[in-house]
Amino acid sequence: MNVSITMTEAIGALVTEKHATGYKYGAEERVLTRFAAFTAARFPCQQAPTQESVEAWIAAARRREVTPSTLHGLAAPVRELARWLGRRGVVAYVLPAGALPRPARYVPHIYTDQELAAVFAQTDRCHYDSQVPFRHLVMPVLFRTIYACGLRASEARLLAFGDVDPEAGVLTIRDGKGGKDRQVPVSAPLRERLADYYDHVAGRTGADWLFPGTTGRPLTIGNIDKNFRRFLWQARIPHGGRGRGPRVHDLRHTMAVNNLRAWFAHGEDIAALLPILQTYMGHSSVADTDYYLRLTAESYPHIAAHIQHAYGDIVPPITEGPRDGH
Repeated sequence: MNVSITMTEAIGALVTEKHATGYKYGAEERVLTRFAAFTAARFPCQQAPTQESVEAWIAAARRREVTPSTLHGLAAPVRELARWLGRRGVVAYVLPAGALPRPARYVPHIYTDQELAAVFAQTDRCHYDSQVPFRHLVMPVLFRTIYACGLRASEARLLAFGDVDPEAGVLTIRDGKGGKDRQVPVSAPLRERLADYYDHVAGRTGADWLFPGTTGRPLTIGNIDKNFRRFLWQARIPHGGRGRGPRVHDLRHTMAVNNLRAWFAHGEDIAALLPILQTYMGHSSVADTDYYLRLTAESYPHIAAHIQHAYGDIVPPITEGPRDGH
């Protein structure tokens, strides 16, 4: 590759490579675009990350008092760009490992049965709003679908009406993590809700999104989080503030833990069922699903001995949360 490649060209090539290997890389691309603009304004002669430009980028973020997690999110794509350039003979500064404070790991909140009931009851009380005319219909089904199917919020919000087979009770998740599609059977109660919702909403929203937002677009992650925080407050479930949860994503974790809890209670062969849970949740390997064994042991100590007996040292105490997008 030509060592005179511009930073914009390098970012474009890196993003294209990531897309070709199945990564969405949307957030990272936005960070890199901002970094390129920052570098062009502050260091106009530099076409690759340098120690000076990277440290200035980090210092600017610190002045905004971003969280350690956000700081890592701003630094990681720049580090990856530098490594990508380095492999192609371009001199670029790679931020050393350990240069940034390690963010505190988030331990998922496993909702109790009572908390789930309280949250869903509040979604059912969501009232009609003329500015968001389908909100009162969307919210009860959206959050039940995220929980009952163990979906990521990003997967749920991008469901289209064509992805729902209300008669068979199957959802098709398209372009999930790693660019993979999967089919998710739903429980009988959710199937009934989805069928009723489908009959009332399909063809009336002006777009094909199952959970419509505004101006013909799907709900945004920010809108989902905002509504969920309101339902938590109405359900009298305390929130620890930004980065502390409980979160929408914890519904997915709770679904996995509750399935494992039920399987243990019924004496099922967990080793045989873990691959099923892996496929259902869209994990790339059963090692990702193993994490829920630790969460189950932590959340329900009375079955910890059963897990330890069956799995031994592969289920240590929880010391950190799952990776992003788990």
